[in-house]
Amino acid sequence: MRHPVDCGPAEGSGARLPAAAAAQVVQETGACVGLVYLLPRGERVLRLAMISGVPRQIAAPWARYTVTSPVPVADAVRERRLVWLGSQEEAAYRYPRAALLLSCPFAMAAAPITTGTVVWGGLVLLWPGSRPVRLSEYEHDAIVSGCHRLGLLLQQAANGGHPVVPGSEPHVLSQPAPRTPAPAGALAAVDFAERLPEGCCALDRDSRITFATARAADLLKTDIPHLLGSLPWKALPWLDEALFEDRHRAAVISRRPASFTVLRPPDQWLSFHLHADARGISVRITPAADEAQETRHTAPAIPVRAPAPALHHLMRLAATLTEAVGVQDVVDQAADEIMPAFDAQGLIMFMAQDDRLRVVGHCGYSTEVVDHFDGARLSDPPTPAARALADGVTSFFASPDEMEQMYPGIPALTKKEAWAFLPLIASGHPIGCLVLSYDRPHSFDPQERAVLISTAGLIAQALDRARLYDAKHRLAQGLQAGLLPHALPNVPDLEAAARYLPAERGMDIGGDFYDLIPLDPTAAAAAIGDVQGHNITAAALMGQVRTAIHATAGAPPGDVLARANRLLTDLNPGLFTSCLYAHLDLVHHRGHLATAGHLPPILRHPDGRAEVLDLPTGLLLGIDPAATYPTTEIPLPPGALLALYTDGLVETPGADLEDAINDLAGQLTQAEHHSIDALADSLVHYAGQRAPRSDDIALLLISPNRTSG
Repeated sequence: MRHPVDCGPAEGSGARLPAAAAAQVVQETGACVGLVYLLPRGERVLRLAMISGVPRQIAAPWARYTVTSPVPVADAVRERRLVWLGSQEEAAYRYPRAALLLSCPFAMAAAPITTGTVVWGGLVLLWPGSRPVRLSEYEHDAIVSGCHRLGLLLQQAANGGHPVVPGSEPHVLSQPAPRTPAPAGALAAVDFAERLPEGCCALDRDSRITFATARAADLLKTDIPHLLGSLPWKALPWLDEALFEDRHRAAVISRRPASFTVLRPPDQWLSFHLHADARGISVRITPAADEAQETRHTAPAIPVRAPAPALHHLMRLAATLTEAVGVQDVVDQAADEIMPAFDAQGLIMFMAQDDRLRVVGHCGYSTEVVDHFDGARLSDPPTPAARALADGVTSFFASPDEMEQMYPGIPALTKKEAWAFLPLIASGHPIGCLVLSYDRPHSFDPQERAVLISTAGLIAQALDRARLYDAKHRLAQGLQAGLLPHALPNVPDLEAAARYLPAERGMDIGGDFYDLIPLDPTAAAAAIGDVQGHNITAAALMGQVRTAIHATAGAPPGDVLARANRLLTDLNPGLFTSCLYAHLDLVHHRGHLATAGHLPPILRHPDGRAEVLDLPTGLLLGIDPAATYPTTEIPLPPGALLALYTDGLVETPGADLEDAINDLAGQLTQAEHHSIDALADSLVHYAGQRAPRSDDIALLLISPNRTSG
């Protein structure tokens, strides 16, 4: 039994080896931050496994990405290439989400961690924005060689039966120990800090306070023992956690001082100046200048509970909603960001459907409560959600008494004590309602109400787009389901299995197709092809190609492809199609094959040896109406197996296609004793392990029964 090695905080030999290699590449490149992501086998989520240069909570927004996310590390892993962003401006154009989460000048590199055709994860490095815009040849080589070392170590661990997997928390790479002063020097340093007119604090790599002067405690109106060992925003509830983290992140990445001013209740404005390196952060605290105080006090009153944490979450929400595809994506991302932003304990999202309220997502509510509201008629006795949806009216209830007066029974049913009902309005029309609720009474001040209403507008736009996508997606899936065979026909003396998997990115629709066509009791035809593109046009053209092949099946293979080619050139769709057609003679155990630019089939002989067939290749369909397609005859005895496939099964960015096809032949040889259905499953599973899939997969396996003939 294999036991995976957790590369989280726990110390273990499996975690230390990749950590040493990661630390080496960070040191060689001079990066201020290093992040290692792992992609567990069979998964589509990159998980942050190791960190260098920033605390865990600062790196929390970067903890996980799907391999299809539009972020540098996902692109690097999916496309197996190094991604370089030389400036924050370049990042804003190419990767707005990454730029939004880093509010300071920076440069970034992301590279895949691979060995051969296996992708283990990705490496991300960050530098201050003051560095040169171009990546030097030395830095490039250091990144590539560092990723290679990491890949080899991960492969060795897996081969040894102890694959490295991400832990529940990322492992923080150790930094060089600071100089340890002599006792006299340490006392002198403390005396020096105490004589300064400003307050001084020191924070470790996890942002916990390790030192504070008496002046700092005085300015913060607390005592030193209360500060030591605490996170600043925990020891000082009035300190804005999100603002502090944002300035901390900026100081660490830019390696420049960062500062902010915040109100210490009831009326003292304090300035915090942060100076960071990889070991921690030093903080100077001073009373804000008189001019700044005057400016602050002439501004509108700011509540002690500042809205910056909410705005921080909403910036992240705005960034992630640009990536939301379907309705469920919008619901999940809204719940992840809105509830912590407004410290809410419950969320329900409704949409209107046929004069009824439909729950499309919820969190913090029992099934009984959700079932009570799901499907309620808008025309029934009014509820705040129905009113918000029907009239576009926003409602806030700060206590159970307020709710009970207008809508009796809801407090007892929901066990909540404060609510916000926010209509989701897109293009001037309510399309849904977002409900936030609290376990305690909650007063909604004007500023918070304004932010909540703006947030609802942001979600409504994303939800409207997502509805259209879901409708188009259902249409596309229905179209493709109607165009591909629902099941393979039963052909006497022939076993067959087929698999189709859509690409992992996009609309889950493409132009790959396969077919098995009975001709008479002694013959059948098989076809496989790939229309260029991943859209409804490609799928529709695929249906036309299948129809053309069905109409002429039984003719010599070269003639079948030539007629399909003339049809496509007459249609002039602007898309090209590869296709392989095989005529199967089940009496004489022969196959006659012709190909229009398609990948070579693989023949596994009855003795288990697999051979990649070298066929003369004709032009892709749809290019030249006069193209011809030579026919090749092959033996197909009982017990042999012919594998037809599309490029999604073998093609991996950055890998040699010929090597990948030979690897597939090797898999066919190794799986000699599998049933044909089990073999089809194992080949598709093998393809999914190689790398994140960016193209459709179509696979057709055919084998004459050993008892035939």
